[in-house]
Amino acid sequence: MRIAGAALNQIPIDWTHNLRTIREAIDQAKAAGVELLCLPELCLTGYGCEDLFLSDWMPAAALAHLQQIRPWTEGICVAVGLPVRLNNSTYNTAAVLRDGQILGFAAKQFMAYDGVHYEPRFFTPWPAGKTTTVQWEGEEWPLGDMIFEHKGVKFGFEICEDAWRPDDVRPAARLTGRVDLIVNPSASHFAMSKTDLRYKLVLNASRNFNCTYLYANLLGNEAGRIIYDGEILVARNGHLLMRNQLMSFKEVDMECVDVDFTTEQVRADEIQPLPTPDEYRELNQALSLGLFDYMRKARSRGFVLSLSGGADSVMCAVAVAELVRLGTAEIGTAEFMRRAGCFTAEEIERLAGPAAPTSDQSLQGPKDASHTQPSQQQADINKELTRRLLTCAYQGTVNSSDDTFNSAKELADSIGAVFYNWTIDEEVTGYVGKIEHALGRELSWKTDDLALQNIQARVRAPSIWLLANVQNCLLMTTSNRSEASVGYCTMDGDTAGSISPIGGVDKAFVKEWLRWAETELNYPALRHVNNLQPTAELRPLEDKQTDERDLMPYPLLNRIERLAFYNRLSPQQVLATLAEEQPDIDAEQLKTYVKRFYSLWSRNQWKRERFAPAFHLDDYNVDPRSWLRFPILSGGFTEELSQL
Repeated sequence: MRIAGAALNQIPIDWTHNLRTIREAIDQAKAAGVELLCLPELCLTGYGCEDLFLSDWMPAAALAHLQQIRPWTEGICVAVGLPVRLNNSTYNTAAVLRDGQILGFAAKQFMAYDGVHYEPRFFTPWPAGKTTTVQWEGEEWPLGDMIFEHKGVKFGFEICEDAWRPDDVRPAARLTGRVDLIVNPSASHFAMSKTDLRYKLVLNASRNFNCTYLYANLLGNEAGRIIYDGEILVARNGHLLMRNQLMSFKEVDMECVDVDFTTEQVRADEIQPLPTPDEYRELNQALSLGLFDYMRKARSRGFVLSLSGGADSVMCAVAVAELVRLGTAEIGTAEFMRRAGCFTAEEIERLAGPAAPTSDQSLQGPKDASHTQPSQQQADINKELTRRLLTCAYQGTVNSSDDTFNSAKELADSIGAVFYNWTIDEEVTGYVGKIEHALGRELSWKTDDLALQNIQARVRAPSIWLLANVQNCLLMTTSNRSEASVGYCTMDGDTAGSISPIGGVDKAFVKEWLRWAETELNYPALRHVNNLQPTAELRPLEDKQTDERDLMPYPLLNRIERLAFYNRLSPQQVLATLAEEQPDIDAEQLKTYVKRFYSLWSRNQWKRERFAPAFHLDDYNVDPRSWLRFPILSGGFTEELSQL
């Protein structure tokens, strides 16, 4: 049997869009001779509908829209994810359709409740072994713990989290010996190196449960913060038969494979090797696709960036250039511009020529553009596209250096971005003068250090916001996870913006990524920022301000953060662990760093509550709206720190 998975780039409650991609996936599968197709979890509504899942009307609307899919399934068996609401409970289900009929609904049995997941808020777990019925306009279908059959092949379901539970309790444990195929429609978020866990999960399941295992994930930035890599995996008896290229810029990535269900043997030529994960490249692809989807789904015309020349803002600029390079390399310039939604037909024809038929591209496999460099002609086109999508401004003061200006300008010029340069000293002087007049005294670095630093960062916000508004663009804010942890940022200043692309990545990784990008992605202009010490440049130049002198070494900050909130250790346990791991650091100095971290963390939760939406890119983040909740007001670990 030829079986397939299709990764879909969906939008919450966008029925027109979601039905179009579902139909395109089914049409592609039919054209390829596929007999059984798995679509991702909740693909009809979108996974990120949040509290709408608790309403009566939205699941009812999903069931009504499911009826539109029925005629598209003539000659093929298709699994479609949608919520079903019964007796004031909402269930996460996969509907199985064939030849225009609904065969039934398999219901998810385990809810994801940790990390970025809050599924128990929305969904009720389905009890193993139970079934009921769902009705719609006089028709009735079974729903629950179901086994289906198609052309002699019996198959059952695990829906995403079901597969991440222990082997003795997950649905597959009860399907062993009863089915030939387990189908897993998923909405599994991206995190660096997570794909390696999925390989092992799918391979081990196919071996341990003696079956063929088909896995299909959502694709792209669906709802704002979470990115899905669109992974499709097929394994049989412990061998990987098929795995697609992740992070496709296509809205539909359908991949199929032939499986001989009459034998348990797997031929050597059917087995795919496991690629080695590359976190730098994975992050680049996720950031690029995440930004592209955010831009077009927000119906904006590009991005505006206050480009300081430091590591964080430079990484954001490179990410926009990379979304252009990767996107055009995979789906072509014309399709990229059409999908972006901010180019006219005349612009598309001028830069790309007549657009190729979408269907021709849609039947091609995803192209791995992450290692390839464009031709000179394409590189020139990409620079023009980047110029349309990215506007940068260097907003200098008397405390800014030539080093950061040169870093910003050369990088912007090299990628083709619009680059403006203005100073803000006059505005800073004006605000300082007003407060000095009101207070009847001068403000000085000796008495008002933090306030004088903050006003410089804050004054930069209105003009860059105005530029973004005038151009109908998204303003990028550049804070990273390390700065968010300790509040090393100015609220309504450098945190001002509508999206925070790298808010889920620590500063040490940002610096490492930029060194990698300079050589591996061929951005020689990054040599400037890669030779600089990270600095806010908010104090007089003679002070030689650096981030790490204000705080602590970034690798140490990141380690404390991880031990405290990923490993959930107490301050005493954190200190003991660090003392063992880093015996070369003076014990009193280490204690000072731990106390400083917890103190800054506790007093700055209000800032984390107000950050612009950030992408989830690592195995954890500090965003209280997606991964880590903490009280705005607390005791600040007073007793725990005194015990150190």
